[in-house]
Amino acid sequence: MANKSKYGKYFQSGNPPAWASIGHAGPTVCYLDDRLIKGCFSCNAAMIMCTPPPETVAKVNTDWGGISHGPHEHPYAEIIMHVGTNPDDPYDLGAEVELCMGPEMESHIITKSTITFIPAHFIHGPWTVIRVDRPFIQVVMDQGPLHGEKSHPEIVPDKDKIRMSFIDEELGGKKTTRRLDK
Repeated sequence: MANKSKYGKYFQSGNPPAWASIGHAGPTVCYLDDRLIKGCFSCNAAMIMCTPPPETVAKVNTDWGGISHGPHEHPYAEIIMHVGTNPDDPYDLGAEVELCMGPEMESHIITKSTITFIPAHFIHGPWTVIRVDRPFIQVVMDQGPLHGEKSHPEIVPDKDKIRMSFIDEELGGKKTTRRLDK
């Protein structure tokens, strides 16, 4: 976290708050929002996550396609970046990720380093990691001061709900993560 120097308060690294890591495919490496630094970056919330191959997080998931983040929306626009870590080919994600867009869940398969814009109040998801050959970096930037999320399990076929996590979070407040059995 921030050091004690004059401008150290503007740097966030290391162990993020516990609430910043709930419900993600890999560890949250960095997190920043208005709760941590008032007025930060024009009041945008941001997080960086490293998604490793599944065998390194076997306690959580042994098959990436077996779980996904269900459809949801945010009160502010969001930018999602999937960044490959191959120094010889930075465009190669080294993974395959599905991100569905809209209430009809239009499927988009991401295999290259990609930036995706999500408008405010736009339903997106499920977000599913299908395979990981090499760790990749995911950067999520909310275009508002705090993260908030409303899940939409009602648009998912019953047979698929069991493999999804649904998160409901008031703006910067209480977070509820749930799995649905039906």
